[in-house]
Formats: sequence, structure tokens, C-alpha cells
Amino acid sequence: MVNTRRRRSKIRKTQNQNNPTTVVEDSDQQSIESGAVIGSNDDLLTEILIRLPVTSILGFKSVSKHWLSLLSQTHFTQRYDKLSKSPGFFADNKYVPFDVENPNTPPFRSLDPYFDRSGFDILQSCNGLLLCSPDLRPEGHIAAPKYYVFNPTTKQLATIPPLLGGLKVHKTIRFMGLAYHQTDCPHYKLVCIRFLECFGEFLELFQLQTYSSDTGKWKISVESFHAIKPAFFYQGVYWNGAVFWGPYYQNYLYFKLDVEQLQTLPLPVGLPSSQIIAMYFGESRGHLHLIVRNKYQDYSLHWNVYEMLSDHSGWFVKYQLQLDELPGAFPEVVSGYGYCDLHVIDVVRGEEEENTFLVLRTPEKFITYNVHDKSYKQIFSFSTYSCMDPSVFHRYTETLSSF
Repeated sequence: MVNTRRRRSKIRKTQNQNNPTTVVEDSDQQSIESGAVIGSNDDLLTEILIRLPVTSILGFKSVSKHWLSLLSQTHFTQRYDKLSKSPGFFADNKYVPFDVENPNTPPFRSLDPYFDRSGFDILQSCNGLLLCSPDLRPEGHIAAPKYYVFNPTTKQLATIPPLLGGLKVHKTIRFMGLAYHQTDCPHYKLVCIRFLECFGEFLELFQLQTYSSDTGKWKISVESFHAIKPAFFYQGVYWNGAVFWGPYYQNYLYFKLDVEQLQTLPLPVGLPSSQIIAMYFGESRGHLHLIVRNKYQDYSLHWNVYEMLSDHSGWFVKYQLQLDELPGAFPEVVSGYGYCDLHVIDVVRGEEEENTFLVLRTPEKFITYNVHDKSYKQIFSFSTYSCMDPSVFHRYTETLSSF
């Protein structure tokens, strides 16, 4: 019996050797069967797809209704977004990739085709979504400014309804910001601070409204609150369930979304508020960062990068940086007045800690600086001297989330 099986096996092998087409057909059949197994197993298919580039995921949505359904499920998009990356940033609506040697495809060439008129500005970036608004109103037309939430990865767009109070309130807007996170704030929210009136010699009175994409409506969350003159709410950042305003001026606040309460933002220990100038305030991969310097000391290239504790109670030093070698590589960093003209655009945490880097701007270039191996490289050069406002820089993060 055993000899018969061996003889049949030899005959089969001999036949295959004499007919190579049979071997190819068998191989093709096995590939088809393996593909069918993978295609019918959503768990296995998910493990493969979450490792592919976002452009591939968007293309695969048109493969079949089953794939469209799978790739649109919240379970898949949240898993994918946890592994997603920030490949670049927008500088005054121009896209700049972090990796100049292997640049990714820009998410868009211009914002204009996606809106009902030309000339739009990005106001804020928050975990992959952009808050946008027209930069100019039509001449002679007085109207409340429009706000839009835009996903540059999927090109999904939503128009935000006007604030409570009608057209008369649009001139009182002092801040408009976006709050969004794939897990702890999946229904994006907008936070608006509007001026009410002066309150005595040293105070101003404000109101805080919030908008939820879940309800599609605005509501007054804080009827009124006081702030010291002059009150500026600059570069709001969403992190860990709250919107924070950077300590650029004398009002240090954050707004907790779940309880709808304003709280006081603590400063790093040993840094009096009257002596600090904030160089950077922002979030990356679930970490809130702050870089400050002493306003009464000479410009220094020795910086502490602070990170906030998860309970919002204070800060600790995450990175200590000494950038003394940069002026040698980029002479324009030293200005004609003897101080260092170097600005922090972003702190980008890597998926692996050793890949964390800073994005810096000199008067002529954008450069990246790795906080661990101290390597640096130029990623963009300006044709002329540039002095951009920090509010024009917005990180691009890939997200498949829909709203």
C-alpha cells in the first residue's frame, strides 16, 4: 500500500516535471485560494490593511462594498489612526514634508476647490482635522464669518452654523478653536470666546460658547467670565479632554469640555509668570509640550521642553536641549543685533521615542532637529527673508475618521 502511494507520487512529480504549465496552474490556484481565505477573514484582512499607506486605504474603498464597509467602520479607523503619522505641516497653506528625501504626496495643492469661494485660511489643526475660515469678506458685504471643518485626508467638509446671537456677535469673536480626538472626543467640538464688555479699569468680560458635531448646535457653556486686560486667547490646543491656551499673556486658562468649566493653567515650578516668554505650546501623540525662556535673560540656545502631567496639575522637564552647534550650520540664526533668531514651529513625538524631533525656523529655512541624536537637516529654504507669524503653521496628521 505504501509502495503504491510512493509510486503515484513519483508519477505525479514526473507528470509535473514534464508539464511545467501544471505547476504554474497549481501555484495560481493556491494563490487564489489563499487570497480568498484572507479576503473572507475580516480580522486577518484588518491586520494587513492597517499597515498600508493612507492613499492605499482610500483606493481600496472602491474594491467592493464589503471592503468599503470594513474600511469605514469606527473600529478600523480608530486602530488605523493610532498608527497614523504626521508626515508634514502647512506653512501659510503651503505643504512642507518633514522627510525631504522621501516626501509624501501633498494632501492638497490649494484649499479653494473644496469651498464655496476662494481665499481660505487654516486657523487650527487638531488630530487630523482642520478648522478653516475665509481670509477676506466680499467687499462691501457685512456678514458673520463662516467656519468649516475639513479633513484633508478624506476631503470631507462640514459647514459650521452661525453663533448664537445673530450677525451682531461676529465682531466680538476673540477666539475660535477646534477640539477633536479619535477616542476621547470623537464628535468634534468648537470652542468660541467672545468679548462682552470692559469691566472696570483692569478687567474684561467674556462669554464662552461651544458647538458639538453630535448635536449640530451651539450653546452657551460659560455665561460670563473675567480676564485681565489686555486679554488674548492665543493658539488654543486640545489635549486630554480640555482646550488650553498657551501662556503667552497674563491669563493662564484651560476649559474642560466634560464639565464645561474654566480652570487655571499651572506654570512650570520656579518660573514666575512675570518673567517668562512662551516659545512654543502644542500637543503631539497625546503629550502637551511647553517651551519658555526668561524675558530678562539674553537669548539662549539652551532650552527645556516641558511636558504636562496627565492630571493637568503641573509640568516636568521632558527634554533638555543645547543647540549651540546650529549657528555654525545656519549662520542666519545669529541676527545683526547679536541675538539668536530661531523659532520653534513644532515638537513632533515619534512612534519610537528616538524619532522625536523639533521643527525650527530660521529667517531663511525650516530645519528639523532630533532631540536624541542631535542630528539636524534642512527641509525647506525661503527665496527671501521670511518673518511668519506662528499662527500660520499647522501640523498635518493623517486620519480616516469621518464626521
